[in-house]
Amino acid sequence: MNARALLCSPNLHSLYTSNRPLEKPTSSRSLRNLKPAPNSLRVWIYPRNRSGVFRVLVRSSDKRESSNSYYVDGDGVNRTNGVVSDSPSSVVVPWWEEFPKRWVIVLLCFSAFLLCNMDRVNMSIAILPMSAEYGWNPATVGLIQSSFFWGYLLTQIAGGIWADTVGGKRVLGFGVIWWSIATILTPVAAKLGLPYLLVVRAFMGVGEGVAMPAMNNILSKWVPVQERSRSLALVYSGMYLGSVTGLAFSPFLIHQFGWPSVFYSFGSLGTVWLTLWLTKAESSPLEDPTLLPEERKLIADNCASKEPVKSIPWRLILSKPPVWALISCHFCHNWGTFILLTWMPTYYHQVLKFNLMESGLLSVFPWMTMAISANAGGWIADTLVSRGFSVTNVRKIMQTIGFLGPAFFLTQLKHIDSPTMAVLCMACSQGTDAFSQSGLYSNHQDIAPRYSGVLLGLSNTAGVLAGVLGTAATGHILQHGSWDDVFTISVGLYLVGTVVWNLFSTGEKIID
Repeated sequence: MNARALLCSPNLHSLYTSNRPLEKPTSSRSLRNLKPAPNSLRVWIYPRNRSGVFRVLVRSSDKRESSNSYYVDGDGVNRTNGVVSDSPSSVVVPWWEEFPKRWVIVLLCFSAFLLCNMDRVNMSIAILPMSAEYGWNPATVGLIQSSFFWGYLLTQIAGGIWADTVGGKRVLGFGVIWWSIATILTPVAAKLGLPYLLVVRAFMGVGEGVAMPAMNNILSKWVPVQERSRSLALVYSGMYLGSVTGLAFSPFLIHQFGWPSVFYSFGSLGTVWLTLWLTKAESSPLEDPTLLPEERKLIADNCASKEPVKSIPWRLILSKPPVWALISCHFCHNWGTFILLTWMPTYYHQVLKFNLMESGLLSVFPWMTMAISANAGGWIADTLVSRGFSVTNVRKIMQTIGFLGPAFFLTQLKHIDSPTMAVLCMACSQGTDAFSQSGLYSNHQDIAPRYSGVLLGLSNTAGVLAGVLGTAATGHILQHGSWDDVFTISVGLYLVGTVVWNLFSTGEKIID
């Protein structure tokens, strides 16, 4: 029995006139037909999932108040205590029960993305002792690193369609448990042989590939437009902090317990997250019975994505220039980002001559900078929108910083000899890159809120192609060229993306 049944019951009078238990409505239809309680009653509600604690105060004609507390579960109502006082009793509601449910969803998505990158970047550290053990050359290492993107590429659009049609809760839950199992199986596959390792890494990509479209679908339904940038920035900063956590703990685990321990320990965390996700999350506010009316109204009044999607208007979506601007700029952005994600420890080890422990720990700083910058950029973007700046101008400003910042700092690497300055330059490059979370990564929900999952799947497919090509190409470039050549290609794509974004992007809704 829930709070609504209690408040609408015609037997509510029995709560303060007798100890007789409250009768439950026989059906949802009879519940809707019940008349509300008298206005003379004031009821404080402590929401629970399937139970509640209620305090009912009744004011008599002589201004005295009778207060009783009741515990409600599926079996009825029980009176727990009764007092008489001259003033209303104070009620203290636990803070976690007043915490906005939409931000519970955001935090759960944040933790999923933290696990996502923890499980992804551990290979960039473990690949060093693994390549030494199995005798892999740089080209083979590049092949292994890129095999993740084979599966990741396959499920981008499929994940978006699935999320937009059946709901993001199921899709994200599937993705997390799938990639966690693949992570745990990685050491076994490596011992069996290179083909098995490539397949398992591709399987891991399948799970992580649905995460971003599913998350985008969920947040488009839960987060009001005025909180969009900061919520997405927080979720994506989970990826950066996942990189920080993975790169910080992987060297220690490898040193103490061997490289397989990284995959076993990180992969097992997915089961903990899944338990919380299944009990706390819903795909949309319409499916959440515990959502408070005030928050439900806030979301309904400020979220454009309301009706479920039954079919995808592919022709309409692909006919819009801002959609193609989003797709092409996602490619340009991810080329440089994924190269740094997968090859940064190797760069520190080969060029800057850091050992394994130093390579892992120093790789933390750029990702830590990204986590801070992404959230700062989200707050800046939302503040600009709330002060009257157009969404289009805000998205263009933030993404321009996200392109030109990394381009500038990467060009400085070829002129730097100091390892300390190189690490600082890399951190500044990644820090400015994080402003993209308030640029192109927020734009899917701007231009097509109902189809944000599919649209992210489309653009991220291009981004994954950049990851596959860029990660594999870097291995071949390093066999015949230098790191300067690697960075030059990234800078060129950042500049192309800047031009395309400012010419064709928009922050207005173009697909209803």
